[in-house]
Amino acid sequence: MMSGTALVYDEEMTRYKLLWVDPACKIEVPERLTVSHTALQEEGLAERCVSVPIRQATDAEILLAHSEEYLEAVKKTPYMSLDELRTFTQQYGDVYFHPNIYHCAKLAIGAALQLVDSVMTGKVRNGMALVRPPGHHSQRSAANGFCVFNNVAIAAHYAKKQYGIKRVLIVDWDVHHGQGVQFAFEDDPSVLYFSWHRYEHQGFWPNLRESDYDSVGKEKGAGFNINVPWNKVGMENSDYLSVFFHVLLPIAYEFSPDLVFVCAGFDSAIGDPEGHMCATPDIFAHLTHLLKSLAGGKLCAVLEGGYNLTSLAQSVCQTVQTLLGDPAPQTSELNGPCESALESIQCVRSAHKPYWAFAPPVSEPSTKRCKLAEKEEGVQAEEGQKEEGDGQKAEEEEVVWMKPPSRLAPPVHTEVALPADLEVPDRCDRAEIQISGFCVSEKGTANYLEKETYSYDMILLVRLPRFYGGDVCYFLPYFNAQHLLCTVYYYSQCVCFVCVPPQGCSDVAGLMQAVLCLLLPLAYEYDPGLVLLVRGPGSGVGKAAWAQITSLLQGLAQGHTLALIQGEKEAVGTTAASLLGDPAPSLGPLGAPLPEDMEAMESLRQRLQTHWGLLQTAGEQMITASKETYSVTQMDNNILEKQNSY
Repeated sequence: MMSGTALVYDEEMTRYKLLWVDPACKIEVPERLTVSHTALQEEGLAERCVSVPIRQATDAEILLAHSEEYLEAVKKTPYMSLDELRTFTQQYGDVYFHPNIYHCAKLAIGAALQLVDSVMTGKVRNGMALVRPPGHHSQRSAANGFCVFNNVAIAAHYAKKQYGIKRVLIVDWDVHHGQGVQFAFEDDPSVLYFSWHRYEHQGFWPNLRESDYDSVGKEKGAGFNINVPWNKVGMENSDYLSVFFHVLLPIAYEFSPDLVFVCAGFDSAIGDPEGHMCATPDIFAHLTHLLKSLAGGKLCAVLEGGYNLTSLAQSVCQTVQTLLGDPAPQTSELNGPCESALESIQCVRSAHKPYWAFAPPVSEPSTKRCKLAEKEEGVQAEEGQKEEGDGQKAEEEEVVWMKPPSRLAPPVHTEVALPADLEVPDRCDRAEIQISGFCVSEKGTANYLEKETYSYDMILLVRLPRFYGGDVCYFLPYFNAQHLLCTVYYYSQCVCFVCVPPQGCSDVAGLMQAVLCLLLPLAYEYDPGLVLLVRGPGSGVGKAAWAQITSLLQGLAQGHTLALIQGEKEAVGTTAASLLGDPAPSLGPLGAPLPEDMEAMESLRQRLQTHWGLLQTAGEQMITASKETYSVTQMDNNILEKQNSY
């Protein structure tokens, strides 16, 4: 089993900077790289990673995503005078050139390719490349937005060519739209590109019509380009998670990538002067955790933007620590997404309804509020522009957030209390089952007994306090559910109880829809202190699906997971491996869920969404209409045909 996390970094990429006055480019500074790497060192994360040396990209590799004419033009920049560099720069948008930037840009590509090689050859499981200049705005024949060459686009082409990768997922959580990546793959069904970005109805850079929700790809690539436009600033953790639960993850699981890239721009974090969002750095730990369950854990994160040096460094640390396998931090104060985010989610789901099997109802795009917002903005534009100059600096200085708490790995990661004949990975700590002196009272307290009469519930009571810092897996021939819940509640006041009963679910597509769109939103908003995962005999859930569920749920409760297996010995090894952090096997491209499953899920979601905001998928004005018009039989036939073709 591959393990380890790669870190690709070289100080050489800091050796260029802006040589003239340009207000648009002054925020792109060498310190972006140095503070990120220094933070990883100070947190003890760099030393836990596998250090991978960088190399320069070759011309052939650059030409995977760029024209020969553009490459030859950039090659001349090391020999240009200052005036010639300024003139050369002016033909492109919001970028600057320096005599050393061509060298650094080749190193940035090479770093991304070295990361791909390390992951695909099994030297590491995942990794992050700290690179500069960034890449996702660069287009085939143009530099743009601080980007010279498109690092991730080249890396995706390279992975497909070098390793025969069939399906690539690129997740771009930078606050700017990565139009360069979109344009590179918009007609390619082998690459699924997802981007959320500050848009404000085309009022924010890069101000492109193609950045809106209805740009879904072209020709054979239709449906494989997902744009989630943020039409207001101030998006929070709940907004980001809601998009993952109701847009990205359902499509990603249906697509089933062989490799995941993250355009890891942290200008979408709180305090950034470009993004003006309110998502805290710890949310990137959870986003990373959710993506690790895809592609057998093969994930390559490549740094893009991020211009508040404090939130940038914290966000990088949160991402790398999750890649290393440490428990994700506790979530708190999650609620439903804001109305503007709901409108964006609603529009995206509607635009992609012909291509992917979303759980219905998928409402038609909401334009009413968008138009009202545009009118409001027009009225307030003059006023806002006047205040912006005076207020922007003060606003940036006033943004304050808590430093993410330390994430300490427990002394025992995973313990098993199993009969000796059941095999589990050697990395598990085996507990001896000697608990005849304890029993469970009706109030859930521990009483000492002299007799050796006890139930298997007592294993839970005796072992849980000692190993509460990690994961525990028990195999129980039988157990008493009433005693079980009473005992767990005694140690943790907030418990997420997930039970897969006999004949629970045999349809994998329906099961995963329920997990992604119902269970995860509910569980994240509930914010439990412990996840209790119970599997009964004859559940019908296969090993791969069970591993996926176990893996996804470990993002909750700081990884405190108690798995109880009743009567299904074959599930024990899979459960233990998942609790240890081994990547869950891919499920393969999923078909459409059964209509009756989708109908049951939607009925439940509608009943619960008034109490649980993360279950919402449409603006308030659409909830009543959805209930009246919902019908599973109205699902487009081309969705079913597409799924059957898989």
